Amino acid sequence: MNTLLEFPPVATERIALSVNGRTHQLELEPRTHLADALREHCGLTATHLGCEHGVCGACTVEVDGAPQRSCLQSAVRFVGRSVRTLEAFDDDAVMAQLRAAFSAEHALQCGYCTPGMLMTARDIVLRLPQADEVRIREELAGNLCRCTGYQGIVQAIQRVLRERIPQPHPETAHAA
Repeated sequence: MNTLLEFPPVATERIALSVNGRTHQLELEPRTHLADALREHCGLTATHLGCEHGVCGACTVEVDGAPQRSCLQSAVRFVGRSVRTLEAFDDDAVMAQLRAAFSAEHALQCGYCTPGMLMTARDIVLRLPQADEVRIREELAGNLCRCTGYQGIVQAIQRVLRERIPQPHPETAHAA
């Protein structure tokens, strides 16, 4: 006896997501996570999926200016919000500094965690310009590097923070 299994139709929903300054019209299942929507429906593959439990941080994106895990919530929850993935930061000065520092400090190993680390690192640099090593490590606690490249990552963030400290002008220094 050869019977075919019949499955009920899958319900989909049409949504508009603002991603990297562009509106994407998507047709997806309501349960589709934001990370899957970004990768599979928008073609933005810098957002990596590691644990799919919000623990590893590989899926970190920026939502309304703050880092957020994209694997934890359905994409429909982000309608009307501004989502930015690593691809949106090609011309961003802070991200350029971070990329250079990650390279100089050997913070790049397998690269799987790198997009999430860069998104979190950018937030640290902008939000906590006086962060010390302890605070940087605390802020990075939600991002896992399986290659244990933490020392290089922390050093890269410290480098960018040092580079961003305003330097006194020579005229100002001599006036004192």
